[in-house]
Amino acid sequence: MENNNKRRALGRGLEELFYNEPIAYDKMEEKILTETPKEAIINVKISELRSNPYQPRQVFDEKALQELADSIKEHGVFQPIIIKKSIKGYEIIAGERRVKASQMAGLEEIPAIVRDFTDEEMMEIALLENLQRENLNPMEESRAYKKLIDALHITQEELAKKLGKSRSYITNMLGLQTLPNNIQAMISDKKMTMGHARVLSKLENEKQQEELAEKVINEGMSVRELENLTHSPEKYERTHKIQKHAQKANEYQYLEEELCDKLGTKVKIKSNKIEISFVNGNDLNRLLEIMNLETRG
Repeated sequence: MENNNKRRALGRGLEELFYNEPIAYDKMEEKILTETPKEAIINVKISELRSNPYQPRQVFDEKALQELADSIKEHGVFQPIIIKKSIKGYEIIAGERRVKASQMAGLEEIPAIVRDFTDEEMMEIALLENLQRENLNPMEESRAYKKLIDALHITQEELAKKLGKSRSYITNMLGLQTLPNNIQAMISDKKMTMGHARVLSKLENEKQQEELAEKVINEGMSVRELENLTHSPEKYERTHKIQKHAQKANEYQYLEEELCDKLGTKVKIKSNKIEISFVNGNDLNRLLEIMNLETRG
């Protein structure tokens, strides 16, 4: 009953977005852009804009912002941002990077489409834009998944399907929130890889987590070395006990998990093939960037 009420609250357009498989931010933005007549696009003063209070991103890549600012200086803002009228000025629903880059480019106004969304919908849209368009750091991504699960009242399995990711990837990301704050800071600052963090998050003892984190940084321990070390049940108690009789589903499971962590999407290795899942064109470009590849255009 609760889910049915929630679907009605989202409205027709967002219901299609959040309850289709998989969900894609581009569909929402494209829907708004195509349904908005050109005369309804207005120019608003950047000084009147406020960040979406549910924006998960805490750190913006200054180099990427400068590149976008340079493009805006030369070509202008191609795609209007989406905003909501507030008590004082407007709140940004989608397009905060464009706003920041436009400000850096010296613009005083930016094209915008005004839409009326609830606070809950604004949160969902902000999370979705960042998850599918930006490279959030792992801790921001972890918090975003938690907020989506709580807001949509869905399971980890359902969220994984909607985002085109593996269930284990979502579980591993959520597990980062159980780590001590100083280790979370190491992850955010890119002092520790997601692979290392995943291994540490499966340990029960906080002191051991912190000791091993220091060991990883000071000694340059690899993920495989850390995993082998922590597989000693006599010394390291894990949140989920290792079943000695359990066998790996296949000989490439470890590599699959590493690729899932690296690429942030579902990866399967079978029959001498690697299958990498992606949600849409932007998600594919994100994967290509991670692999240092580019499409021919």
